[in-house]
Amino acid sequence: MSDWIDLHALGQVVLVGLIFGAGLPALFAVGLRALSAPGHRRTLSVADGQAETAGAGADRVYGGNPAGLVVAIACFAVILAAVGYGVYLIVAAG
Repeated sequence: MSDWIDLHALGQVVLVGLIFGAGLPALFAVGLRALSAPGHRRTLSVADGQAETAGAGADRVYGGNPAGLVVAIACFAVILAAVGYGVYLIVAAG
C-alpha cells in the first residue's frame, strides 16, 4: 500500500463511477426499449371503415406490451430513486 495513493478508495470511486456513470444511462435505455416493445394490437382494415396509414402509431412511445410497461416502470423507479438519493447526499453534506 502506497502512502500517496489509497488503492481501496480509488477502487471504490471507480466502481461507483461506473455504476452511476454508465449503469443508470444503460438502465434508462433498457427502460425505453422495454416501453417500446411491440405488443398485441388489432390492425385496422378497410372493412372496419378506416384505412391504415404507413406510419400509424409511429408517434407513440408505448408499444402496447404490458410486460414491457412493468419492466420500464421498474427501471425508471430505480433511476428516480438513485437521483433522489444523490440529491439527498448533496443536501445532507451542505
